Amino acid sequence: MGNSKFGKFILLGAIVGGAVSMFDRSTRYQVKRKSSAMIEQVGYYSKNPDVLKDKLQQQKDKYLSIYEQFSGDAAYIKNQVEELKTLTPQVKDLVVGTKDAFVDSKEEYKEIVNESKEGMEAKKI
Repeated sequence: MGNSKFGKFILLGAIVGGAVSMFDRSTRYQVKRKSSAMIEQVGYYSKNPDVLKDKLQQQKDKYLSIYEQFSGDAAYIKNQVEELKTLTPQVKDLVVGTKDAFVDSKEEYKEIVNESKEGMEAKKI
């Protein structure tokens, strides 16, 4: 922190804030309870380092599994996006072609309907 007063005052503020918070009975009780539990755990794991090693290994395996699954999912999504990029122009062409076919058919249907109307009117006369 050097000659800077800023760091010293930050540290002093943290100490004063911690001391003031201890005036509350429930805060003192919580700190005491959590400190006791932590001390018990430290004692247990210092006597049983193999248990700690196994727990750490399990956590490592769990996070490694999550990472591998995430990586696989990300690769799958990337492949799907690439496939979608290649399919999009094809789908667009297909939709445009279908639209054109319907427009052409619509014109043909109109002509057929008009011809049949004219034929019906000619028969009536």
